[in-house]
Amino acid sequence: QVQLVESGGGLVQTGGSLRLSCSVPNMETFRTMGWYRKTPGIGVQRAPVATISSTGTTNYIDAVKSRFSISRNDAESTVDLLMMNLRPDDTAVYYCWTFDYTNHWGQGTQVTVSS
Repeated sequence: QVQLVESGGGLVQTGGSLRLSCSVPNMETFRTMGWYRKTPGIGVQRAPVATISSTGTTNYIDAVKSRFSISRNDAESTVDLLMMNLRPDDTAVYYCWTFDYTNHWGQGTQVTVSS
């Protein structure tokens, strides 16, 4: 089992920014990494909030396009999610994710956006 470790969550006001970081051991072995979120009363959203491939191709759900930016640092084996112009509906537990023969998840980090 791959142990993914997230950091960087917290409480922020509407319009603020947060950067989440995920440590991914042996990141070069994974094709795609990303972030999911679990929102109150809804659960884990079916689509990842953002993904990044081993070649740097990124994808985002419509709700976060132009506000969120995913990046990777191969030297440090980390995947970051920069979240800007945060809104209350971004409040969720954010999970780092990757897969090889199975899905791998981090423990989750809470992001709370106050109105």
